[in-house]
Amino acid sequence: LAGVGAYTAAAVGNFAFGRDVLPIDTNVRRVQERTGEPFDGSCAQALFDLGATVCLARIPRCDACPLAANCPSRGRRYEPLRKQSRFEGSFRQRRAAALRAVAAGAQPDDGDALVSLERDGLVVLADGVASLPA
Repeated sequence: LAGVGAYTAAAVGNFAFGRDVLPIDTNVRRVQERTGEPFDGSCAQALFDLGATVCLARIPRCDACPLAANCPSRGRRYEPLRKQSRFEGSFRQRRAAALRAVAAGAQPDDGDALVSLERDGLVVLADGVASLPA
């Protein structure tokens, strides 16, 4: 379907059809990075909840975490998140411009932005040509 990206497709596949795919949002990514575990789709809802309520970005509640016993990040102190920089002139703005160009059928020449968009599953790069995922 047009407009359905990798995250939405994974979420629908997992929750509606029971497929073993893991939709990765910010909370799931944080839990994966901290634990070092390659979770599968069977625990998607648990990971969403864990990341949203226990494995918090700034002040993780390791004492309440069911994964704490084997977590290499248990008890680690986290620096306060820095204030997000301005959008104007930022890499985020370059990524947005590149994505808009690809969506319009153009080929932007911002290689760093395209590689970053590909890593996030927002574009596909094949033989130097950028396109939106199918």
